[in-house]
Amino acid sequence: MANDRKPSSLYCQKCRTPIDVDASIDQLNPAAFKLLTDSTLPAQQQAAKATPPRQSRQSRPTFPSARHQTYDSAIKSARNPTFKRNVPSSRFPKHGAHNPAMSFVNVHMSESMLDPPAPSPVSSRSPEPAAATEDTQSNGPEMTRRASVTGNSATPGGASMADGLETTNRMFEILSARSDIDHPICVECTELLVDGLQKRLGVATRERDAYVDYLRRANTDVPSNEEIKAAETSLKALKKSEVAAIATLEKLEAEKSELDTQLAALEVEARELDQTENVFWKNRNAFSSTLSGFQNERDALTTKHAHDAQILTHLQRRSVYNDAFNISHDNNFATINGLRLGRLPTPYVDWPEINAAWGQTCLLLATLAERLGYKFQGYELSPMGSTSTIHKLEIKGGSSTAETRNSTATNPAVTRQRLELYSSGDFPLNFGFLHRKFDTAMVAFIECLRQLGDFVENQGVHAGSGLGMGVGGGSVKMPYEIRKDKIHDQSIKLALNKEEAWTKACKYTLTCCKYLLAHVNNVESSSGRRTR
Repeated sequence: MANDRKPSSLYCQKCRTPIDVDASIDQLNPAAFKLLTDSTLPAQQQAAKATPPRQSRQSRPTFPSARHQTYDSAIKSARNPTFKRNVPSSRFPKHGAHNPAMSFVNVHMSESMLDPPAPSPVSSRSPEPAAATEDTQSNGPEMTRRASVTGNSATPGGASMADGLETTNRMFEILSARSDIDHPICVECTELLVDGLQKRLGVATRERDAYVDYLRRANTDVPSNEEIKAAETSLKALKKSEVAAIATLEKLEAEKSELDTQLAALEVEARELDQTENVFWKNRNAFSSTLSGFQNERDALTTKHAHDAQILTHLQRRSVYNDAFNISHDNNFATINGLRLGRLPTPYVDWPEINAAWGQTCLLLATLAERLGYKFQGYELSPMGSTSTIHKLEIKGGSSTAETRNSTATNPAVTRQRLELYSSGDFPLNFGFLHRKFDTAMVAFIECLRQLGDFVENQGVHAGSGLGMGVGGGSVKMPYEIRKDKIHDQSIKLALNKEEAWTKACKYTLTCCKYLLAHVNNVESSSGRRTR
């Protein structure tokens, strides 16, 4: 039946919720359809149709006519919908008069209702909404007539329902094409849409008021002819000033460019000077470091040389013989290297110390003879510490002493008698026959001492000494005279001799040895000076 409600097949284009169309829209006649579609036209276009064009109240146009034409053409131009929606396929061909994708369609309601089996109206698709509106207005009487016929005809209920649904879909398509809103929409989305449009209306109203105020002030501030002429004169003067300023600016820019070039050259030169200065300071620092090193080395060498010279002077003043054989005295005893040579009741001296002192004295005499290049006649010294000996050389057949000295090493007829320059200390001092070997060795020692002293005197070397040495006739004399077993009238033998006399004889012996030691030091100093 025609009055039965059809199931809902429409969806809200915002939230995609199924909606039910109001009963007043199910069966639309052409007049209602035209009223609904015309209500979507812009207000300016409706006003243009309703009222003839009139002249502006203002004395002169606000904008040029070309801008009015552009504005009118923009109003008349159709706007595409913001969102496309998919419409279910209808019973009409895809490219026919009722194509859902078409934005502007000439709807012939009466023909579609009168002849539903074979609809053949040729629809004209145009981008201009004004053309569609004019076609609808021209076909208004015919559509009204067909609508009345359709309303009176007894068509089946299914066909009327389908035609009504198709008409509703076409109406929604036209409404969607002529606005920014896709139809249909539900009540909730409509309320949200109305709220948004009201906000936009408020913004647009404020913008309109601002534009109106600006337009009113612009019309009020229109300059007069005198003001225009004065402004043109001022503009010409300003242009001349601008030309002069530009010329001055170009001149200044040229000068600036030249100064920039000079500045760049000076910067390059400054960098080169900086590099040269850096090289100079590096070389100067290197030279200073090298010079400082040389100066430090020179100072070190100077200090070392001064120290070595001081040591050399000290060593030149010293004698190795004096250091090796230190002859001194300890009260009544003469000492050599701290060993006492002699014997008294008090203080008591042991025989090992006496033997060691005789060993040092024998070594001293042998060293001095070797240094002076003298070889003893008839004797050989064998210094061996506390057990030193003297060998007496004799040639069989009664040869002279000189022959004995010359043939000692090669003649097998030479006899060697060993004399011990030490005592065991097992016998008392007054028993001379028990010390015969020791006495013979001591007599041989002072004989060797006499020979070396005579050799020094015969050499004629003048040497000063603080020991009381007599110098006369170009010869050097020993401090004490030696004759056989006596030295300065004191016997060197232990036999039938007192301890005090023997101790004095030992002291005189060491004094003569020290004399010879000083003489050797003078010889060393003289030879050193001659060498330098």
